[in-house]
Amino acid sequence: MYYLIKGSLTPCEPDEILTDGAPYAAVLTAAEWQQQKDRFAMQIDMDMDLSAPQETKAVVNLDSLTGSFSIPDRSNISGPRHDFTFALDEKGIVLVDDSGYAEGLLETISRTKKWRLPSLERFLYDLLELTISQDLALLEKSEHRLNLIEERILRGEIEAYPQEMNDIRGDLLDLRVHYEQLIDLSQELEENENGFFAEENLRYFHMFTDRVMRLQDLVTGQREYVMQLRDLLQSQLDVKQNRIMTLLTVITSIFLPLTLIAGWYGMNFRYMPELEWPWSYPAVILLSIVIVIVCLVWFKKKKWM
Repeated sequence: MYYLIKGSLTPCEPDEILTDGAPYAAVLTAAEWQQQKDRFAMQIDMDMDLSAPQETKAVVNLDSLTGSFSIPDRSNISGPRHDFTFALDEKGIVLVDDSGYAEGLLETISRTKKWRLPSLERFLYDLLELTISQDLALLEKSEHRLNLIEERILRGEIEAYPQEMNDIRGDLLDLRVHYEQLIDLSQELEENENGFFAEENLRYFHMFTDRVMRLQDLVTGQREYVMQLRDLLQSQLDVKQNRIMTLLTVITSIFLPLTLIAGWYGMNFRYMPELEWPWSYPAVILLSIVIVIVCLVWFKKKKWM
């Protein structure tokens, strides 16, 4: 697919990108790029690695800029990514993608964006912005999930580290790394080493960098929230274990004097006068009851129960 960057992203024929004079955007498969790359006359020092990229980055060439995108799927951040490569110069940009994801991005821009001052820089801004357009809502959703986990922890409904919290933590880590790579890419574009972009349009890349940094701050805050929830869960478990230990200690303390009485009168010495006393058995029962009541009152007064 070939597009001219005019008042909107306008589909065109392959030859028009060379004759019209307007900046262009194209989406090719890896095979089409190998066949047609000479058409774009980009001076690329080293052939682009068209295998699945592992990161989002930009590389400055003699008279071009190449790089790759590795974008997490927002419906499954830790799963397979949307990967494609690109090459650009002052005339336009070529996206090399066999999956159809990049073509979907350009179709969305063609359908939804109109520009009063069209330029390659503005198109790149909209392309980059489209890759993170869902992220604010995504982070709000994850924060809501963390709030619900916190409420369940405080209600005592969670007794072990939940897998959901571990999944959120992993997703936040992936997003943080992705944002760092996007910031590096945007700053490389803003540096404009080859002079492809008009100085007054570099503000688009600065705007994008600022937005990604804000998203990165949200991710950092939520990762700290996860750590706080982990500490809260551990403290709740410690409190619960302390209560159990307190209860066991109280029970043990109550039965210690009873055990002493049982052991004392269980010795059956010959001259123990209580053995012949007819009220010995009821007296021991009454004494045991009194000891239990006194211990319970004492523990209650000390707020150990």
